[in-house]
Formats: sequence, structure tokens, C-alpha cells
Amino acid sequence: MKDRIENLLNEIEAFTASGKEQVEEFRIKILSKKGKITELFDDFKTVAPELRKEIGQQLNELKNKAQDKINILKEKFEGGDASQNKDIDLTLPGEMMPLGSRHPLSIVRNQIVDIFGRIGFTVSEGPEIEDDWHNFTALNTPHDHPARDMQDTFYISENPDIVLRTQTSSVQVHIMEGSKPPIRTISPGRVYRNEAISARAHCQFHQVEGLYIDKKVSFADLKQTLLYFSKEMFGEETKIRLRPSFFPFTEISAEMDISCPFCAGKGCNICKGAGWVEILGCGMVDPAVLENCKIDNTQYSGFAFGMGIERITMLKYQINDLRLFFENDVRFLKQFKSVI
Repeated sequence: MKDRIENLLNEIEAFTASGKEQVEEFRIKILSKKGKITELFDDFKTVAPELRKEIGQQLNELKNKAQDKINILKEKFEGGDASQNKDIDLTLPGEMMPLGSRHPLSIVRNQIVDIFGRIGFTVSEGPEIEDDWHNFTALNTPHDHPARDMQDTFYISENPDIVLRTQTSSVQVHIMEGSKPPIRTISPGRVYRNEAISARAHCQFHQVEGLYIDKKVSFADLKQTLLYFSKEMFGEETKIRLRPSFFPFTEISAEMDISCPFCAGKGCNICKGAGWVEILGCGMVDPAVLENCKIDNTQYSGFAFGMGIERITMLKYQINDLRLFFENDVRFLKQFKSVI
């Protein structure tokens, strides 16, 4: 038995191969169920009891050396000879990894912040979970207003006074309560509405609310501010129009349209032939809102506006389905790779 073990060990150590096929043939010959090492283990039962410990150790060492030899040869032919890599220049630059891209909503949000920042508007942020006062009452929203209904608002069940904010106007209330005029700020952020998800609506989306309060602020200031924004965002040829509307926290109130950026006001399927598309709501801050926030409405006036970032993004990039912004589909997102 000892001679057989020694002869097989010499055979293993002397074995060389020129390819993976020879290595596999050698493995079958040595380690398979009918291989030579298996035969030795089968014959181990005939070894005298006083020699079994010594022979058993030799058999185990033989098997381990055979397996190690086969593993080394496999690695050589499958992964390449490590000696061939000694001449690699480790100082060479690596392969460039493809860069990701910003989400289109982030791109447009940053553009909006930049545009208003040029004319002195700061950025304000606030909590997404709000109380009734900041989300509704301070903004002059009556208790019987439809916006307070559960089919329009997400309420926290343990405390019906707590809601997921429905508008970033709540941030403006925090600012007015904690600051003295003049105030000039925008409040971008995520808001929530209890709506069915479709191509034109979602239960979460993003808004930018703007607020300017100072002495002798007029509707003309509001109009010129929004005209400046529209031209900067959609192009110098953009025109605006203001239509009378109603919001609880502004008086007077208006909806603002811009000339369709795709047909230059001539009429197309985007603007449904009208030549105009709506982008935001605005108005003069209601004196009751100023009073709720402890601002003297006889000395100060102001304007406010609010727009959906998704709405602006859909117009800017001709996107026709709101759900695309939330699906994380790489095929959609990689279209914005060039804008970093």
C-alpha cells in the first residue's frame, strides 16, 4: 500500500498539461469514483490495524495534493497564467465608468431655483407632515372647503389634525410666522394628494411655491416676476396671459398661461389648438393670511404663486405620462444623461 501511494504521488507531482481537456482527463483518472485514489481508499480496509493510522494520513495527504495540483492547473488555463500579468503597467488609467444622470425633475427644480435666485428669492424648506393650522387654517381655507375632505387629503389616522401636506404653501406660513418683512422666498418640495394615479395625476408630486411680501407690492410686480420666469424657462419669445380664478389664500387670484412652446401659439395637439398652456396659479396674498401670521396687513402686501414641477418638466421635455417620473425606468432616465 505504501509503495502504491508513493508511486501515485510521484505521478501527480510529475504531471503537466497543455490544456483544460488534459487536466479534466487527469482529474477523472485520479479523483473520480473509479479513479486511482478511490481504489486506494477501497483497499484501505485490508490494511493491518496497527498500520491504519499511518496509511490513513498518507491517503488524505495524497488526495489533498492531487486536488491542489488540479486546482492550480485549472486556474492556469481558465484565468490565465499569473506570470503573464507581471508586465502590466499599474499606473495606466483605468477604463472610464459611465456616469449616471440627474432625474428630470431635479434638473427642472434646479433651473427654477436658479432663475428665481437671480432676482433675490431664497429657498425655504419645511416638514412634509403638517398640522391643520399650517396646511389649511392659516391659509384661509374654510373648514367646509372640499380640499379638507378625506378623498382629497391624506390624514394621519391617530391624529386627524395631522396631514401629509397638500401644498408647499405651508412652508410659507412657517416663514411668515418666524420672519419679518421683507420676505422673498420660494419653497420647492414634495406634496401629497389622495388622487387616483394616471397619466395626468399622481398621489405624490412636486411643487414650487413663491412668496414676496414688502411695502407697496402690487399685482404689476407679480406679473413682471412671472413674465421674467417664463422667458428664462421657455425662451425669450414666450408670452403670458393671466385669467381670473379663485384660491382661498390669495385675493385677487389668477391662473397663468404661457404661449405654447411647441407651436409658438399657433395651435397644436399639446395646447389642444388653443395656442396657450396653463402652468401655475398666483395672486395677491389675502390680508387674512397676513393677519393669521401676525403681519400688519395695513403696512405690507405681497404676492404668491405656485406651480407643479412635473407640469413644467412635461412641457419642457414633451413628456406625456406623469407616471414615468416615478417608475425608475432606465430607458426613460438615460435620455437625460447629457444634462449633469
